[in-house]
Amino acid sequence: MIEHFHLVATLAIIVLVVGLYSIDRFSIEAVSLAALGILLVLFGTFPFTMADGKTLPIEDLLAGFSSPALVTVIALLIVGKGLFATDALEGLTNRIGRFYGSNPRLLVILILATCGMTSAFLNNTPVVVIFIPVLASIAARFRLPPYQIFMPLSFITILGGMTTMLGSSTNLIAAGIAAREGVTMGFFDITGMGVILALAGSVYVLFVMPRIFTQASSEKRFEQETAGTQFLGEVVLLEQSRFNGESARSGFFPSLAPMALHALIRDDQILLPPYEDGVTLRPGDRLQMTGTRKGFMDLIAKGEIRLTAAPDGSTPAVERRAGAHYHLAEAVVAPGSLFEGRTVRFSGIQQRFNVNIFGVRRKSRMARSPLSQLRFEAGDTLLIGGREEDFRAMRGNHDILLLEHSAESVPPRNKALVASAIFAAIVVLSATGISPMVVNAVTGALLMILFGCLTLQQAARAFDRQIFLLVGASIAMATALQATGGAQLIAEGIVGLGGGASASVMIVLLFIGVSLLTNVLSNNAAVALFIPIGISMAHQIGAPPEAFAAAVIYSANCSFATPIGYQTNLMVMGPGHYSFGDFIRAGVPLIVLLTVVFALVAPWYYGL
Repeated sequence: MIEHFHLVATLAIIVLVVGLYSIDRFSIEAVSLAALGILLVLFGTFPFTMADGKTLPIEDLLAGFSSPALVTVIALLIVGKGLFATDALEGLTNRIGRFYGSNPRLLVILILATCGMTSAFLNNTPVVVIFIPVLASIAARFRLPPYQIFMPLSFITILGGMTTMLGSSTNLIAAGIAAREGVTMGFFDITGMGVILALAGSVYVLFVMPRIFTQASSEKRFEQETAGTQFLGEVVLLEQSRFNGESARSGFFPSLAPMALHALIRDDQILLPPYEDGVTLRPGDRLQMTGTRKGFMDLIAKGEIRLTAAPDGSTPAVERRAGAHYHLAEAVVAPGSLFEGRTVRFSGIQQRFNVNIFGVRRKSRMARSPLSQLRFEAGDTLLIGGREEDFRAMRGNHDILLLEHSAESVPPRNKALVASAIFAAIVVLSATGISPMVVNAVTGALLMILFGCLTLQQAARAFDRQIFLLVGASIAMATALQATGGAQLIAEGIVGLGGGASASVMIVLLFIGVSLLTNVLSNNAAVALFIPIGISMAHQIGAPPEAFAAAVIYSANCSFATPIGYQTNLMVMGPGHYSFGDFIRAGVPLIVLLTVVFALVAPWYYGL
């Protein structure tokens, strides 16, 4: 027992950690740090001598934090944040919305199906890179729950990737190892059975899996509720405004949507709806409108609101420009505040904190008067704009309470073309193999910051520390499992289960074993371990070795039960706000489904 101490301890740690991940009682960060700490103490205090006579270095257990896969994921999340921050995909989503706006869920299904087919001929990781920002923009436009979109994106590209040799790097590695074992596998040799599995899995992913995530967390519900709240604000039409010349139709101005015109102030006269059809908007008109925070943000980003002469009647101390450094946030007028009873223009908020007031939200009805003349009441929520340092000056103020979590930068839309070019270069260079994806991703993230597509603070918030710690701890556990012989022991145990069973039983046992282990080890480690074993099993029982090699490829791609199972799972974990348990809840049924389909079809397909 003593000689197997490290092996038993490693297996116990892995089982315990996966169990803790799955119950979601403790945070992923805490469990990951605890697992990493225990492994370091175990192998640092009691060094383990491997089969080659060398001691397992502690550096190998920490190698996950410098893993190219982790660096790539973090860099790509920053690039995606740059695309989203500049609204680079707004034009695309608007065009798509015009065709499918009446049924956005059908639109999502069509996009996911396209992703699945594309990933058969293009490595599935770039496909996910391309469509994460597209789907994020569509989810925001149509207010679709992100947690019902992004995991299906990852899963369907993995399914598509198992249909050809180009679909995944795992497939290519497996083909190379099989060739060394004397088994040659062509480009379409895995296509037939792969398509059957992919179609069965796609039905589950597209139509069943979204129903598994029926309830959002309180944080997600809060975001959805606050996203639709309405502010009353003003816009002064500028000479270059796109609204100039717009005429009323049926008493209203539909071109102003999604904003709603509350009152039109012209030459100190307040015109109320409905308007005569002959009324036309012109420069200098003050439009008192109601809209969401996003609506006002769009107006600022498009230059409809002049920050140097804001509608609130204030004049900021320094010239302002919309961009990544300019933020919108919400603040509440506190009971007993010295600002209570003061008008917007002469409240002193703008001059004291160097911010602009763009809108006010109040539970009671507000008079139809210019925004600058509106008097504050306790409980009013203000929509304010300024730089991060301006907001920091408001912290701790008891007269106006800043809601810091609501701060969001105004999209620098003049950088949208730059962001699109950077993203396109990453995709092309990665897809063609001109340079490694990790190089392209890191360079792209750096260029996004250098060209002002997003700030360093935004880049730092683009990825979750959960991913960083989860990957580091997982690679440490996988390294320990392989070094101590645990992975080999599991593989031999699976082979031993078959005993003298038929080829159809053996190939199914092989599929089950690899599909379970690939969610703990990496896909590449799984095929490297099991391709030789599978081919050896086939020779021993007189079965076609190509069938057993293909079974390893299919099962190694069944990395659905954990976020560490495959790189694309990690990429969607942040945008979808998933927990470790979410992957278990949605991924295990998919693995079971694919196992059943393989068990029923494979013996017939391969003539076993």
